[in-house]
Amino acid sequence: MSHLDNIPSTPGKYKPDKAFRFNSSAASSSLSKLTLYSTLFLSVLLIFLLLLYSPSSKPSLRRHLSTGSHRTPLSLSHKLIRKSARPHSTTGNTVLVTGAAGFVGTHVSLALKRRGDGVLGLDNFNHYYDPTLKRARQKILEKAWVFVVEGDINDKGLLEQLFDAVLFTHVMHLAAQAGVRYAMQNPGSYVHMSKSANLQPAIIWASSSSVYGLNSKVLFSEKYRTDQPASLYAATKKAGEEIAHTYNHIYGLSLTGLRFFTVYGPWGRLDMAYLFFTKDIMKGKTITVYESPDKGSVARDFTYIDDIVKGCLGALDTAKKSTGSGGKKRGPAQLRIFNLGNTSPVPVSTLVSILEKILKVKAKKKVVPLPRNGDVEFTHANITLAMMELGYKPATDLEAGLKKLVRWYLSFYSRSKKKSS
Repeated sequence: MSHLDNIPSTPGKYKPDKAFRFNSSAASSSLSKLTLYSTLFLSVLLIFLLLLYSPSSKPSLRRHLSTGSHRTPLSLSHKLIRKSARPHSTTGNTVLVTGAAGFVGTHVSLALKRRGDGVLGLDNFNHYYDPTLKRARQKILEKAWVFVVEGDINDKGLLEQLFDAVLFTHVMHLAAQAGVRYAMQNPGSYVHMSKSANLQPAIIWASSSSVYGLNSKVLFSEKYRTDQPASLYAATKKAGEEIAHTYNHIYGLSLTGLRFFTVYGPWGRLDMAYLFFTKDIMKGKTITVYESPDKGSVARDFTYIDDIVKGCLGALDTAKKSTGSGGKKRGPAQLRIFNLGNTSPVPVSTLVSILEKILKVKAKKKVVPLPRNGDVEFTHANITLAMMELGYKPATDLEAGLKKLVRWYLSFYSRSKKKSS
């Protein structure tokens, strides 16, 4: 059972119709605009690396740090920060988790804290999807004594304060703009330029299966080419991997990239198909199911969140120390890329059938061709490398995972609805 399955959702005003609104139309743009955008999609990873390696002077302390829906006095914030980041054992790690109030970030933060690591969260609580869900996740983290600083990873002063207050052994970099289609409509949201501290922890960061793009080989391997992205989102993830190689080579930074394959589970993003399918099926609304050009079903390598968490922790535990100091490389440093998937792709039509079975409701379906908006026909992870080096072994099949997901969704929705009424 997921470690979040039995945690009650946070009461609060919740507007499901607005939260679940989903726009699947592809944004059109001229060739000149696409050319311009192609110069802008530096990934969030670039920013974080620049923040780590740019020389900076001692920061002047702010009067307040923004946390949650209020501001906490700096003296109190520093106490909370140090307490949250303090390991519970002499062998524990001290981990900064960016995107801590996100779907994967919340689960990873809780898993790290539960085993005794010190964890400090950082999240900007943006409005890509309803922040009510992020605030609910934040409450869960607070109950587990994981403090989440509200701020942007592009905020130089804030990051300098955090790295000045805590000596991090690792950074679990999960902050990024989610969503393939959103990147086409708002590519500028992926672009941030800033600089900050000069500490060199080992970094584990979230890449994506989307980097395989137009690859047609079955079983996506880390050895396959990834130079044909099908979306701007994929291009930023690919750019992040290339930038990681550069910083590893020049500065001796230990870097591990994890290519996630369609992560699902409790507390997931409300714009993902498995959740808005659940919502619309329950309401008797028609759902749109895409088919490939040859009339086949679009398939995804759905991977349950608990399996992804195990892969993230395995990557952190096997990450070697960075070899740089003061922005100078002292020797070769570790650089790795792993697929984290379930290695069992399932047609989306089968996903719908399983949801019908769990919900005991027949779905109203509209089958349409897959739009040319950055989505690909199928994903299929080769996880041999992760199994050998990280001990990664996915253990949750789609039906078992969806049962847990639906149980959480029904609980969260009903509690939020009662609170609103």
